Amino acid sequence: MSNNKFKILVVDDDASIRQMLCLGLKQEGYDVQATENGELALKVIPSFEPHIIILDIMMPVMDGYELCEAIPEISGASIIMLTAKDTSQEIVKGLRLGANDYLVKPFHFEELLARIEVQLRNRFPNLSGQRTIGRFTVDELKKTISLDEKVLHLSPTEYKLLSYLFWNANQTLSKEKILVHVWGYDFEGEDNIVEVYIRYLREKLGDSAHELIKTVRGLGYRLQAD
Repeated sequence: MSNNKFKILVVDDDASIRQMLCLGLKQEGYDVQATENGELALKVIPSFEPHIIILDIMMPVMDGYELCEAIPEISGASIIMLTAKDTSQEIVKGLRLGANDYLVKPFHFEELLARIEVQLRNRFPNLSGQRTIGRFTVDELKKTISLDEKVLHLSPTEYKLLSYLFWNANQTLSKEKILVHVWGYDFEGEDNIVEVYIRYLREKLGDSAHELIKTVRGLGYRLQAD
């Protein structure tokens, strides 16, 4: 799905979490705003019109439960609740008040991204689907990528890598950034895994001249899609 269509509001009184989430989500292509409590969030939501609200429970002024109950009156956004306590009572209360999903702190950023993508596909299917850039077309619902209207036969990892390059088309991505996005922060395999899978993709794209996936020496890789 085209991330730049989607808006995410982060509501958390912890400045370090707000900063981390805003930075990470912006790097993923989302339009992000943040507030430190529920009262401020209620002022931002009508004008910002977020698709996803990442909501901490324990906050001053107006806590996450109160905000969760108020959101459906002003927005159709999906709510992902953040809780410091892994207790069914707290989680059930949030879900009953309108939350669509939850994560227990501390959490892995990659897991949050996956849960965001699920909510976007489920709640806003009309905004996701196919997008074409240059010779490439990605269908997020079918999980396919086509080159010149011919579907490529990709492994799940190849799909995730090429999709990431596609959504950042014509931008140079470092090997480190690719590694984190595709394989995760805790990957402990071979250091050259990115180079290996770039080679696999080039073979399937018939890109022996490296005209589609370009190597930017000392910086990383770029999908030349226009």
